[in-house]
Amino acid sequence: MTGATTADRGLRAALDAVRALHHPEPHQVLGAHPEPGGGTIIRAWRPEAEGITVVADDGHEWPMRPLGQGLFEARTPRAVGPYHLAVSYPGGRRFTLGDPYRYWPTLGELDLYLLNEGRHERPWERLGAHPMFHGGTAGTGFAVWAPTAAGVSVVGDFNGWDGRLHPMRRMGGSGIWELFVPEVGDGARYKFELRPHGGGPPFLKADPYAFRTEVPPQTASVVQALDRYAWHDQGWMEQRARGDLWARPMSVYEVHLGSWRRVPEEGNRPLTYQELAVQLAGYCQDMGFTHVELLPVAEHPFSGSWGYQVSSYYAPTSRFGHPDDLRFFVDHLHQEGIGVLIDWVPGHFPRDVWALGRFDGSALFEHADPRQGEQPDWGTYVFNFGRNEVRNFLVGNAHFWIEQYHVDGLRVDAVASMLYLDYSRREGEWVPNRWGGRENEEAISFLRELNASVRSRHPGVHVIAEESTAWPKVTAPVSEGGLGFTLKWNMGWMHDTLKYFSTDPLFRVHNHQQLTFGLLYAWSERYILPLSHDEVVHMKGSLWARMPGYDAEKAGNLRALLAWMWAHPGRKLLFMGGELGQPAEWSHDRSVDWHLLADPLHAGIQALVGALNRRYVQQPALYAQDDRPEGFRWIQSD
Repeated sequence: MTGATTADRGLRAALDAVRALHHPEPHQVLGAHPEPGGGTIIRAWRPEAEGITVVADDGHEWPMRPLGQGLFEARTPRAVGPYHLAVSYPGGRRFTLGDPYRYWPTLGELDLYLLNEGRHERPWERLGAHPMFHGGTAGTGFAVWAPTAAGVSVVGDFNGWDGRLHPMRRMGGSGIWELFVPEVGDGARYKFELRPHGGGPPFLKADPYAFRTEVPPQTASVVQALDRYAWHDQGWMEQRARGDLWARPMSVYEVHLGSWRRVPEEGNRPLTYQELAVQLAGYCQDMGFTHVELLPVAEHPFSGSWGYQVSSYYAPTSRFGHPDDLRFFVDHLHQEGIGVLIDWVPGHFPRDVWALGRFDGSALFEHADPRQGEQPDWGTYVFNFGRNEVRNFLVGNAHFWIEQYHVDGLRVDAVASMLYLDYSRREGEWVPNRWGGRENEEAISFLRELNASVRSRHPGVHVIAEESTAWPKVTAPVSEGGLGFTLKWNMGWMHDTLKYFSTDPLFRVHNHQQLTFGLLYAWSERYILPLSHDEVVHMKGSLWARMPGYDAEKAGNLRALLAWMWAHPGRKLLFMGGELGQPAEWSHDRSVDWHLLADPLHAGIQALVGALNRRYVQQPALYAQDDRPEGFRWIQSD
C-alpha cells in the first residue's frame, strides 16, 4: 500500500512537472508505456484541447480521459503499435497529429560523449534540425545544447509558436535537449523556447546549428535538409586534393556580394547567388583572377555591414537566395576554373538577444567575465575557446563550410584579437594567463586544432590568417610549434606600400625604405599581399583617392602601385572596385561604379590588372618560390 501511494505521488509530481514545463524528460510520462499483463498506457499533453482519441494505424481507437490542465490518458488492453492522436478543440476544430513522445532519441550515447568532449567530427549532423525518417515516420529531429536551462521547447509554424506543445527531453547529463517531431519537414520555421534555471520568463533563441534562416530582419531558423544538391565540380575537387598549395598561383578578387553589382531597373536590388555565379565567374575569367574571396556569407543581422557580426554560423545569408543557390554559385565557379574563399569569423559574435549571446540564460558560448568574454572594439561577445562544446562548434563549422559548400579556403578574421588577452584593453581590463602573460592559451590551442584538422581532412584547402602583429610562426606547421595557417595577410607590406604611394613624388626619395623594408621579412611567413575592403571605408579614402596629383597622375600612380604589388613576392588580393580605380569609398547600398569604364583612365587601370593577372599565372617565377628568398633578387634596391 505504501509503495502504491509513493508511486501515485511520484506520478502526480511528474504530471505537475509536465504541466509546468519543468520535467527534464517528458517522454517518461507522455507517449506509450507498456503495463504489466500486456496492456499499454498512453498519455498526451495538449493544452486547451477538449478531447483526444488514440487512433492506431491498424484502425483501433481509444478515447483518452482528461487528467486536467491539458493532460489526457488512455489505457489499452494490448500493446499498441504506431498511432496518431485525433485532437478536438473548441469550435469544432479537429486535427490528427503524430505523437512526438512515442519515439526513441535521435542521438546515441557515443554522439553525446563526443559532443561533450569536443571531439565530434561532424557536430552539425547531430545538433540542430534534421528532416529524417525515424521509427518509420517522416519528421524532423531537433537537438540543442542548453545545459543550464530548466526546460526547452521547440516552437514554430507547426505548433503556433506555443512553447507548451513540444517540450524537449534532456539527454542525461550532456546538457543536450532532443525531440523528434513527426510530419515537420523542409521549410518549417522554428526557434527554441528556453526556460531559465531559477525562474524567470521564457525566451526564444534561433538555432545555433540552423542551416537556413528567414530573410533579415526576421530571425527564425528554417528546417533545411542537407546533401540534396547534385554537385558537378568533381574534377576541380580531385585536382584540389592532389595539388601543392604553395606551388599554385593565387590572385584573389575580394567581393561583398550585396554591392558588387545591382539591378537599378528593379529598385537597385542586389544580384542573387545564381545571378552572381554567372556574372562573377565571367568577370573573373576576363580579368584573370584565380580566386574569389567573399566577405562573410554566414547569416548576420545588419544588411548595411560587411557581415562580420555573425548570428547563424551554419546558415548562408538568405538575402541572396536558398542555401542550394550558394552551392550552385561555388559549383559554377569551380566549373569555370575559379576557386572560392570565404571570410570566417570565430573571434567574436553579436549580442542580439535572439542569437548566441547568453544562450540558455548563462554565459554559454562566451566567457562570463567581461574581461575575457567581451570585445570592447566591436561591442561583441568573445567565444570561450576553452570549453569543449564551443571549440567543437567552431572547428565543426570550419569543416561544415568546406564539406557542405566545397569552399577552397577560410580567411580567419581578426586573429590578433584572439591571440592576445589584452587586445584593445587597458590595464586592469584583462585577465593574464596562468603564467602572468598576455597570450590567450585557449585560443592558441583552438587555432592549432583547427588548422591541423583542416590540413589532415582537407588537403588543398587554405586557412588564411588576418593577423596584424609580429606573432611568430603563424604559417609554420603545428608540428613545428606554429599556428598552422597556410597563408598570412601581410599587413606591414600593405601599410608601408600605401603610405609610400600616397606620398607626393617630390618627397618619396626619402621614403624608399617603405618599399624595401618588407623584403627583410618577406620569407618569415607565407604571405598574401592585401589591398582589402578595410582600406576603402571609414574615411580612409579609396586607392584612387590616396594617390597624389591630378587624375592622370593618380591613374599613373595607381598603375605603378598595382605593378609593384604583382611583382612583389606573395599571393595577391584586391578588393572590388580597386581594379578600375574607383574614387568613392565603399557603400553597402550601391554597386561598384562600373560607369567609370567609359573613361580611358579607369579602363586602362582595369586593363592593366587583367594583363598583370595573365602574366602572373603564365610565369611560375612570379609565384612558385614566394616563400623562399631564392625566388627574388633586387636589381637595384636603393
